[in-house]
Amino acid sequence: MTRRYNFCAGPAALPEAVLARAQDELLDYQGRGLSVMEMSHRSNEFVAIAEQTEADLRQLLGIPSNYKVLFLQGGASLQFAMLPMNLLGHGGSGNFIQTGIWGKKALTEAKRLGFRHHVAASSEASGHTKVPAQDALQISTDAAYLHYTSNETIGGLEFDYVPQAQRSDGADVPLVCDMSSNILSGPLDVSQFGVIYAGAQKNIGPAGLTLVVVRDDLLGSAPPTIPSLFDYQQLAEAGSMVNTPPTYAWYLAGLVFQWLKDDIGGLEAMDAINRRKAQKLYAAIDASELYSNPIALANRSRMNVPFVLDDARLDNAFLKEADEAGLLNLKGHRSVGGMRASLYNAVPEEAVDALIAFMADFEQRRG
Repeated sequence: MTRRYNFCAGPAALPEAVLARAQDELLDYQGRGLSVMEMSHRSNEFVAIAEQTEADLRQLLGIPSNYKVLFLQGGASLQFAMLPMNLLGHGGSGNFIQTGIWGKKALTEAKRLGFRHHVAASSEASGHTKVPAQDALQISTDAAYLHYTSNETIGGLEFDYVPQAQRSDGADVPLVCDMSSNILSGPLDVSQFGVIYAGAQKNIGPAGLTLVVVRDDLLGSAPPTIPSLFDYQQLAEAGSMVNTPPTYAWYLAGLVFQWLKDDIGGLEAMDAINRRKAQKLYAAIDASELYSNPIALANRSRMNVPFVLDDARLDNAFLKEADEAGLLNLKGHRSVGGMRASLYNAVPEEAVDALIAFMADFEQRRG
């Protein structure tokens, strides 16, 4: 079997070392005679897996002790509803920085549920090609939190700073961030945030798991009328096991965390690799007469690199030939078209080198 290079935006590539270990343990986990998929989530074996996974994540991200780590279901999209349900129980409004499709979906869900909301800033006027500056943020007087998407997967727009927010009375506003597509791509100061959440299927593990990191003082604000499975407080008290969690996805996430620690050497080393991969690809795009990327230099995503061909009639040929060359899932999102190469942690540097070589050859043959 020959594995090919997978540039999918999600579900995305997993480290080969993780897949190999999971394969080795699939039928018999550490001599227990059964698979992790078959274990009770209440068993000593799985509880040990869960505890080690959380400990490794806390070490990787330097998560302070006054934060709870939740391993949930429903994808990051469910958090668009769970966040206002949990954080607006005492009133106030959710403030949003809108920089693309996923930020818009978070805002739309809050609106749909009838919560007070306010757009603190938007990049719409620029066509979502650069993020609003810190001094452009307009925080409402009743702000309960400020939400932003640190990396827009579809548009390839990444924040180059961590927003700060205060109300007019000087009170700090908790920062909430959707980090689905760039969490674990480099070091992070968790103490700057009230809530961080991320779908697993990009840098954490397989689809089916959602990570939520929430500061203790933001627990306990949900009204008693919301479902128990939506209440951060109840989920935290139950160790994310109010019901049966996605056990196998949780286990695989743990293997990814161990890979980041032991094989890669931590998030600083991962950051250096990711920056090198992205810089190579952007340099190739910028030097080309066929390919282009519209995002402002400071906000070019390290994880998702969209690009277009100057003649869209070549798109199908590009994708067909790329697939034949072992370069998979380069088609851009249906809402924007063009191409997109997702360079998540598990995408090796040689995959980027192969893509660059293919792009140069394709351009030369049509020059």
